[in-house]
Amino acid sequence: MSKQMTSSVDDSPLVRAYRPRDYWDVSDVCLRTGEAGGDSTGLYVSDELLPDIFARPYVLFEPALAFVVEHAGRVGGYIVCAPDTLAFIERYRADWLPILARKYATRARPGTRDEHMIQLGLRPERMLFPELARYPAHLHIDLLPPLQGQGLGRLLMSRLIRALRERGVPGLHLSLAPANKRARGFYDHIGFREVPSSTPDAPWLGLELG
Repeated sequence: MSKQMTSSVDDSPLVRAYRPRDYWDVSDVCLRTGEAGGDSTGLYVSDELLPDIFARPYVLFEPALAFVVEHAGRVGGYIVCAPDTLAFIERYRADWLPILARKYATRARPGTRDEHMIQLGLRPERMLFPELARYPAHLHIDLLPPLQGQGLGRLLMSRLIRALRERGVPGLHLSLAPANKRARGFYDHIGFREVPSSTPDAPWLGLELG
């Protein structure tokens, strides 16, 4: 095999299982995609706030259900999941909420976007919705812009769905911003459908895995 061909193969993005050493890269991807897919660096009271809510507890509590995209020696995308949202909320409240409270509870000015985001982190009950019995698992998925549009999101989703089915999890759900038409198209293509409690202002999508 030629040196040029070897380089091309080595440079291809790789979807693989999460490893503990990926923790900071996953946090960075969360930060750099946290503003409706764009970079949220410097937008909140701390650049750790979004990873502390939407990424870190998942890789710490459920590392076997975290998968990443590695490219050029760095993680540029990930999918994380709680297979049982009720159990995740209980552990989050017991083991993670005290950490968030120490870091952020006194740092938000009333009426600011910081306060809104911090309150999301301090209120794990926000993860509840009426169809949990049917769709108990939930996920977060993010890819840096250079890795988008290459089918990597579908590969991440495929790895997660296979792992959930092996565990006998009956369904998976997520919420998304109504204006995020690109994401909605992605989830529709995979087979997610709106659940009965979904509304135009707060769409919930579910996928049966049985």
